[in-house]
Order: sequence, then structure tokens, then C-alpha cells
Amino acid sequence: MGVVVATLALQLALPGEVAVRPWWLLPSLSALLVGALLLVNPGKMDHFSAVERVISLLVVAAVTLLNAGSAGQLVYGIATGTLTAAAGAVLISGGIVYWTNVVAFSLWYWEFDRGGPGRRALGHHVFPDLQFPQMADPDLADQDWEPSYLDYLYFSFTNAAAFSPTDVLPLRIWAKMTMMLQAAISLVLALMVVAWAINNLK
Repeated sequence: MGVVVATLALQLALPGEVAVRPWWLLPSLSALLVGALLLVNPGKMDHFSAVERVISLLVVAAVTLLNAGSAGQLVYGIATGTLTAAAGAVLISGGIVYWTNVVAFSLWYWEFDRGGPGRRALGHHVFPDLQFPQMADPDLADQDWEPSYLDYLYFSFTNAAAFSPTDVLPLRIWAKMTMMLQAAISLVLALMVVAWAINNLK
């Protein structure tokens, strides 16, 4: 959850033209949800709990909603020429929105691969939605190896940077469509911000 909290804190650095108004609402809501999740389960997620599942999904939805609003305002401002922030501020804003997009999708992958961390720990799902290299080759890891959140964060980042699978393969339709959506959003953000920067940096 440290990655989520740090990413939410970055939202406070967004200029007013990009930040979702009121700027404090969604970060505060997300912080409350993270706090509730830690109260429900302050340790390792090694069991399934419906309450934890609901709170976790609310955290993911809040982060996604917050970033979607910021991304929409950033792209709209660039496309219409109404963005008046300094070039450096726009580039930083683009980086924050891009990174938050990576974190948001990593949380969706984390929550839905084989039913989420609780069900993965219990081994309820035999077939994976995402195939990591350690699953394909028993010589690469222990037989009971399970991906951690950082594995999903790395997977999300490489998909956002390469716009395609790298070492992790999507095996289910939901995973393929989610990866396609993430790559499309990342591509639009990168193209818009880079094009604006080329035109405005001096």
C-alpha cells in the first residue's frame, strides 16, 4: 500500500488546471479507504475476506477515477490549447498522470488475477489469468512461487512503456482487453504530452 499512498500524494503536486476539483476530495477518500483496509488486515493477505475485497476494489476505483479525471483535463487542455501552465509543470503533470495510470492498472491486475490475492493464497484458481515466467519454467523459482504486488507493478509499467506484453502473457480475455486499454491510454498521454512539449519548450 506504500506505492498507492505515495502515488496519491503525488496528486497534490498537480496544477489546478489538471487536478480534479475539489482537489482534496478523492485523495482524502482514497486515504480513508487505505486506512480502513489496513485496519481490517494490517498483515499479509493470506486469506480471502469479502470485506477486504470490497475495500480493496473501492481503493482501486478511487485511484482510477482520480487519475481518469486528471488525464482527461490534461489531454483536453493540450488539445484545445487552453492549458496555460508552464512547460515544466505540464511535463511533470504528464509524468504524474502517466505513473498513476501504471499504478492504477497494476492494482486491477493484482485484484483480478486468479480472483485476487486472497484466493491466490488459498489456491482456489488452478488456471492463471496472467502467466509469469516463473510459472512456465519450474527451474526459475520454487514450485509454490506466487507473484507479489511488485511483480504486477513491473508488468503494468512494461505494458505502459512497450504498449505490448513483455515477459508476462495475458491468458484470459479480460486481461487482454485491460492491457489493450492501458496501452491505448498510455499511448495517447505520451503522444499528447511529448507533442505539446516539443511545440512549447524553449
